[in-house]
Parts: sequence; structure tokens; C-alpha cells
Amino acid sequence: MSPQTWILTAPIAPTLARMAAPNVIAMFIMFATSAAEAWYVGQLGIAALAGLALVFPLFMLTTMLSAGSIGGAVAGAVAQRLGADDREGAETLALHAFVLALAAAALMAAVFIGFGEAIFTRLGGRGAVLQHALGYSTLLFGGGVALWLANILSSIVRAAGQMKVAARAMVAGSLTQIATGYLLVFGVGPLPAMGIRGAALAVVLGFGFSALLQAVYLLRGRGGIRLRLRGIAIEGRHFVTLLRTGLLASISPVSSVATVIVITGFVARLGEEALAGYGIGSRLEFLLIPMIFGIGAASITMVGVHFGAGQEDRGHRVAWTAAIGAAVITGTVGGTVALFPGLWADLFTQAESVRQICRDYLRIAGPAYGFFGLGLCLYFSSQGVRKPLWPVLAGVLRLTVIAVGGSILVSGGAVEPKSLFWLIAAGMVVYGVASALAVKFGAWRSRPAKAAAGATALVGNSR
Repeated sequence: MSPQTWILTAPIAPTLARMAAPNVIAMFIMFATSAAEAWYVGQLGIAALAGLALVFPLFMLTTMLSAGSIGGAVAGAVAQRLGADDREGAETLALHAFVLALAAAALMAAVFIGFGEAIFTRLGGRGAVLQHALGYSTLLFGGGVALWLANILSSIVRAAGQMKVAARAMVAGSLTQIATGYLLVFGVGPLPAMGIRGAALAVVLGFGFSALLQAVYLLRGRGGIRLRLRGIAIEGRHFVTLLRTGLLASISPVSSVATVIVITGFVARLGEEALAGYGIGSRLEFLLIPMIFGIGAASITMVGVHFGAGQEDRGHRVAWTAAIGAAVITGTVGGTVALFPGLWADLFTQAESVRQICRDYLRIAGPAYGFFGLGLCLYFSSQGVRKPLWPVLAGVLRLTVIAVGGSILVSGGAVEPKSLFWLIAAGMVVYGVASALAVKFGAWRSRPAKAAAGATALVGNSR
């Protein structure tokens, strides 16, 4: 039985759990990797930690674009072709996705290296904080092709239903980053201590190893789909197929990162300690994204296969099952850190003032994480449908709430960090509720529900 046939006929919840489990495990390891990086940099002092906080939203933007929006569009399009039993079409899109990854990496390197100083200065970076941010970002984006290839190739592998292969590659890359990060940041034996630049180089090495493993797998064609570098003509229409959904979906991570950048700009006015404390707290929010993606990646593939095969109603049930699961996981994490904020806040620095700001953030924002998980998982599922418009608009609404609300708070004079943190929590609730309502009331329907149900009955609707 092919992976696509199994996806269409097996019970939804167990199948989703089976497909998501490798991703979730891999994402937890990536979570630990990011925590390790923050700990390494935290030992270098508050200025280094604040510099990392300036770059981290842009690093996550790159990750979300390559894995979540462009990568999600790739996974959804390839999965739909495989669901329609069109392997030739799937392999054609895979090659175009590979070329697209190279182009996107070059573009982002040009932007963030060429204009890095202006960007980080605008975000509030000054003096030592700015120098740390530039040292990290130059190496990170200079080697950004490793990150783009790793995530795009993972999208292709997952689209073929080979979740374990993608997960193993991610785990290998994460372990590589943890080990090399320690060696390069602090210097061991003949290796010089590179400081924060060593942390960036470790990221590039980790993603590069992950990309290499997946490239070898796909070039050998062992997972039901082959990355063919010859014999397929490069045509603009295939890039359009990927970018039509991918660029629209990209608005969501851009608005998410813009939300953090807006808040970072407000918090930076309160000083280094406030910026470092918020940076530690918001890092947890960003790290929820890979956790949600662990479930969302499975949902993209399952939903894409179902919609490609004409099983629209069952595809909706897959999406809701995944979204509720993501909400439970993120809600549990948020509730735990809200009750025990020191579990996270005390890991990265000995500065009590920084820890206290981070604790305040977690107590206020943590209870809203479940709404964030709900909305984000529905966004990922929408890429399997290739209709991400309404979840994207929900993200823009969240940004609007925070930007307008923050501007009002700042215009009133001195602003307390807690006020901004309440605004962040409100934005998460708005995002989750708006996404859920849009999908509930037919954002993904391509035809009347009755007709869709008839098509589902013809194809088969095994539970």
C-alpha cells in the first residue's frame, strides 16, 4: 500500500499521530538546540544576549519562510500531485523548489548582510549590542543557503509521507549544532573562542548537515519521489504554482515577525535589561512554532493528499484534529510556564532584573499560547488546501492589534513592560479565534458542502 493510499483510508487521529510523532520529537530536540544556543550566548553577558534577541526574530522569519510558508506550499503542492497519482508532476515541482531555495537564500543574504546595520540600528541596537547582532547575523545569513535547502528538502520528503526520514535529518542537524556551538562559542583545544559568531556558524553547520542527508536520500529516489537534477525543463509556470500559494502564505510569518519587531522596538526603549528579558521570553513563543509545525507538517501532507483526491470533508476533519492537538500542547506549555516562570526565565542569565522581566512576560502571555497554537496549525493546514488567505489575514489582524495598541500605550508616556505583555496575549487570542472562525465558516470550501460530500462518498470516506 502506498503512503497516499494509507493516508486516505486509515483512521484520522492515529494516522495523524503516527505521522506527527517523528516531527514532534525532532522539534523538541530543535527546541533544546535553541535553548542551548541561548545558554551559550547568555554566558557572554547581557549585551550579547540582547544582540541575539535583535537577530532572533529575523532568523525565525527565515525558518518560517523556508519551512512554513514557501516550504509548506511546496509540501502541499507535491502532496496534491502524489495524491492524484502524478509522480512526474511531483518531481517537476521538487526540482523547481530546489532552485527556488537557492534563489531565496541569495536574496535574504543580500538584504540582511547589505542592510544589517541599518536594520538592527532601527530596532534599537546600539554600541556593543549592535556589534554582537551584526557579528551573529553576518555569518548566519551568509550561510543561509544551508537553512533554506534543509527546510525545502524536508518539505519534499514529508510530502511523500516519509516523516521519519525528515525527522532523523533534523535531529542529526540539531545535535551537530549543539556540539559545534559549544566548541565554537567558547573555544576548545586548538579552536579559538568565536563568541556569538561561533553560535551563528554552528547554526549553518547543523542545517548544512541536515540538508546533505536529505539531498542524498532524494537523489537516490528511495522515498517514492526522486530529486532529478537532469531531464526536467525549468519553466516559469512551475515557479508560479509554488509562489502563488507560498507568497500569500509568507504574509503570515512576516506579520508574526513584524509583531515581535514592533514589540522589540517598544521594549528596547526601556533599556538593555528589558530587551534581554523580553528576548528570552519571546524566544519561547518562537520555539512553539517548530513544535506546532511538527503537527502542522503532518497535517499539510494529509490535508493535501485528501484535497488532491477529492475528499474535502475528511480533509477538514484532519485539519481540526491537528489544530486541537496543537492547542492542547501549546496550552500546556503556556500554562506550565505561567505557573512556574522560573523554569524558563532562570536558565539563561544570572541577572535578576532580566529574569524578573522574563517571568512577567511568561505569567501574562503563557495562558494565551493555546490560541496561538490553534491558529498557527490551521495556517499550516491551509497550505495543504492551498488556500491560506484567511489564516494569513488573522495574522495581519494580530499585528494590527499590537501595533495600534502599542502606539497608544507609548503615546501616553512612560510604558511598563507588563502593559505590552498584556497586549501580546490579546493578539494571540485574536489570532486563534479569527483563524478558527474563518475555517469553520467555509474559508477552504471550493464548492457547496453538499456537492463536496457527494464527491467524498464516491471516493470513499473510511474513518
